[in-house]
Amino acid sequence: MELSFKGMTALVTGAAGGIGRATVGVLAGQGSRVWALDRVGLEQEGVEVLTGDLRGGVLLEEAIARAGRVDVAVLNAGICRPAELEQTTAANWDETIAVNLSAVFHHLQRLAGVMKKQRGGSIVITASTNSFDGEAGLIAYNASKAGLLGIVHTAANELGPYGVRVNAVCPGLIETPLTREAFDRPEVIQPYFAALPLGRGGQPEEVARAIAFLASDWASYVTGATLFVDGGQMAAKFGTWTEEKAEFAGGRWRLKPEP
Repeated sequence: MELSFKGMTALVTGAAGGIGRATVGVLAGQGSRVWALDRVGLEQEGVEVLTGDLRGGVLLEEAIARAGRVDVAVLNAGICRPAELEQTTAANWDETIAVNLSAVFHHLQRLAGVMKKQRGGSIVITASTNSFDGEAGLIAYNASKAGLLGIVHTAANELGPYGVRVNAVCPGLIETPLTREAFDRPEVIQPYFAALPLGRGGQPEEVARAIAFLASDWASYVTGATLFVDGGQMAAKFGTWTEEKAEFAGGRWRLKPEP
């Protein structure tokens, strides 16, 4: 069976960013008619673009009304405003929760009504490895991403009888416009990647392909699941790479040649 979205309609929020843009490309490339939603536009042939505030449901409702049917929805929009616990302002907290968590609830609520009537559909939410750990300086972000898993589990339970699947991807450190500064600093990524079995960061296309799998009929018996796309980060407790057996070059760890 070919992984294909021919004849399907997909919505992607946060479509102008690294993972969102890559997801739009993968879904469109596999035949889907894609509606791309974000605060800013993007130029991609054959893609319908809507720009506006994603915190409420107005933009999504417009897309649904114009699309007529929604087979796949990727709820990907998110922000990150680093701050230590005691320096996290109420405004930072409120904005992060509004964009990363509340907006997903509002969008999912509207999509549920549409897909229940259709008796089918697939929703993929972009969570994070931070849904599981407590990375310092990111209390608002971590809380918002942890909350998404509660949404995924509950929605999968309630919508399953209608043939609607709800899953999440949990990316690790992916090279996007938001993280590129870190990727350009070897003193940051060298120790970080030493803890990853694959020894490197990820690319947006690698997350997009995982999203496409969950959204497709290839995952027809998968719902309420979280798929890590993290180079093995969450599987490695004490780290993988050492300078004794490997070297860091070109932004990644590689094993030294055997003697």
